[in-house]
Amino acid sequence: MFESSEFAVKTSCGAYRVLIGADVVAGQLHESSVAWLVDANVARLHSNLLPASYIGLRAIESEKNFESIARIVEQLRDLGSTRDTRLIAVGGGIVQDLATFAASCYMRGIPWTYLPTTLLSMVDSCIGGKSSINVGRYKNIAGNFYPPKEVLIDTGFCSTLTSEQIAEGLCEAAKICYAASDNAFTAYLAYVNASDLPPAGAQLAGIIRHSLETKKRFIEEDEFDQGVRLLLNFGHTFGHAIEGASSYAISHGIAVGLGMLAAAHCSVRLGYASAELSNVASLSRHIRFLLRAIPSVAANLRVIRPEEAMAFFQSDKKHSAHSFILILFDAQGRLQQVKVPRSAAIRAVLLSTFHHLCEHYDEIQ
Repeated sequence: MFESSEFAVKTSCGAYRVLIGADVVAGQLHESSVAWLVDANVARLHSNLLPASYIGLRAIESEKNFESIARIVEQLRDLGSTRDTRLIAVGGGIVQDLATFAASCYMRGIPWTYLPTTLLSMVDSCIGGKSSINVGRYKNIAGNFYPPKEVLIDTGFCSTLTSEQIAEGLCEAAKICYAASDNAFTAYLAYVNASDLPPAGAQLAGIIRHSLETKKRFIEEDEFDQGVRLLLNFGHTFGHAIEGASSYAISHGIAVGLGMLAAAHCSVRLGYASAELSNVASLSRHIRFLLRAIPSVAANLRVIRPEEAMAFFQSDKKHSAHSFILILFDAQGRLQQVKVPRSAAIRAVLLSTFHHLCEHYDEIQ
């Protein structure tokens, strides 16, 4: 057992509390004027932690759309929810996306509390207040900012996560810490290397808090993604393309890890960075270490058509009409946002990067 800890994230709407501990769900069960939105799989695994009545949903990518938002809004109304009702969302990133948007638009906005249940959502997406909704074949093309009133992180949910889900969370935590500074990444590695994986107890809580406090600095400086917070897109543009081209057989966090390796390769090919940078090599070694624990990664990459990944890449919402917008390494191995023209030469380098990733991801330095 370990002691719980908490901190606050400041936003333009006011500050919200983030609590990290064990058995923190129990305190919510007897609250009045609440409605629960719960991932059906979490309900199956942790029924003892949940109320008898809740709105259930399938937390899969194909459900992250406006049709699901409409169903949630309708069910909130059927339950008699008012403007004074607090929505309690329990699940991973897909539940968070849907809850953020639904809470923001139900009766023009009701307060909500988030209980993340995956390591990825615990170390990253639970703070920041963003939603991302798929529309048709376009991933994350719609969304808004609507932070929760509080985030309650119960590390007990991690006991039922798979090795892939643990690796997903660690890939995102590594991304955040590397984006901040070499020192933040070194501190992250110290937490991860403190004992064997998967992390548990105080080690797990330490990783979560370090990652979130590192991300908090990005959020409080750039709440609406106009400046330094854009560096947290590192790995995502390549990663979203890999997700889509794999028909989501490769999960989000794993795809982000692969996307970071792709960014390293592309940075060298485009002349922004050297292949000999020690900090980039340290990050790449760690990501490859995490991915090697997932036997399906290599097999899923082999069936991806690089041309299809390139098509998903080109439709990413972060690009402009005439440029690709990328987060790549600079000459010191730090992250930078770059704009490159949508020229035939650049497209050839990007397509080559996808070919190399699909065929030789474990060799990327």
